[in-house]
Amino acid sequence: MAFIEYGTGLAGDNDNILRIHGVAPKTQRAHLALYREVMHGDGPLTRVQREIIAITVSQANGCPY
Repeated sequence: MAFIEYGTGLAGDNDNILRIHGVAPKTQRAHLALYREVMHGDGPLTRVQREIIAITVSQANGCPY
């Protein structure tokens, strides 16, 4: 499995989430697996609905990305 490297500018990593996970590859793999399951796994919501929920929660939490 390939990992996203810090500094690539992907996902607006302003809070260094990818950099933090980079020091713990096992944690990074688990985080990525969770993300893939939540966003792409089987379920009653469409991908668009999942993205809208993610954006709404990020906005409510004051996330800059």
